[in-house]
Amino acid sequence: MGELSRLKGLGPKSEKALNEVGISTRRELEDVGAVGAYKRLMHAGGEKPSLNFLYAMVGALEERHWSEIAKVEKARLLMELEDSYQLDEILGQDAIDRTPESKRED
Repeated sequence: MGELSRLKGLGPKSEKALNEVGISTRRELEDVGAVGAYKRLMHAGGEKPSLNFLYAMVGALEERHWSEIAKVEKARLLMELEDSYQLDEILGQDAIDRTPESKRED
């Protein structure tokens, strides 16, 4: 069991999925943000994450249960996700948050 699965609301399956997109610590999840991590997961080619996974990542970072996030912050998170995709389009970027420079293997 790694660092991520010790966070509230994230288990081994969530940790494995996040590890596969380059996120293995709480700090990396904080740096990428829940929306950025969700976008990486959406475009990783594996099983598509549910919105509950997005809520769980926010809850893990805020030490709150995902269902509370879903009830209270659902609209805000969905708008943030949509805005992020629109910004990617405007800037001509891929719809995937890029790996931080320190992790690239160019």
